[in-house]
Amino acid sequence: MIETSNGKGLVTNNEGSSDMEPCVGMEFESEEAAKVFYDAYATRMGFIMRVDAFRRSMRDGKVVWRRLVCNKEGFRKLRPKRSENRKPRAITREGCKAMIVVKKEKTGKWIVTRFVNEHNHPLVVTPANGRRSVLLSQTPDEKDVKIRELTAELQRERKRSAAFQEQLDMVLRDMEDHSHHLSRNIDDIVQSVREIESKRLALSHS
Repeated sequence: MIETSNGKGLVTNNEGSSDMEPCVGMEFESEEAAKVFYDAYATRMGFIMRVDAFRRSMRDGKVVWRRLVCNKEGFRKLRPKRSENRKPRAITREGCKAMIVVKKEKTGKWIVTRFVNEHNHPLVVTPANGRRSVLLSQTPDEKDVKIRELTAELQRERKRSAAFQEQLDMVLRDMEDHSHHLSRNIDDIVQSVREIESKRLALSHS
């Protein structure tokens, strides 16, 4: 179920079941529901969604922020030419700014915090099953490009995941060290109190 933060306009999140446009304040039951909705919206409008950046909670490491973009977002990094006879790769990224950003609230729902609907390239609307037909009609070169892009994206996500895990481990280690330090201080204070109490009792009996 999807709803706006003011409780208006409920629609189901079945792919292609709604003509509703994303808007700031729209709520989803889960991150996956947001992905399904934006993917269906992208198909209806004539572009391909790409799952982009994310942020994790420093408390439990779970994803709490996600950006979904047009597959033409950004620019491909320039690399040295390996061979002059090699066929140049097709341009698949054109710096498109279209995106949607969703954030997990304390209630557990995911809310849209940013929506950009302007594209800097033509949109090509495909039939309901167009995503599959487009993939089947791709040439071997185009498929290779897509596979390389997905592989590179997977590697980037793994590096990000490893970096966040390392940061989380550092935070947990710091918390553990701090806890040990506090425990030692408390033990010292308790020992001092006992010594002072012993001295006070000794003086009272003398």
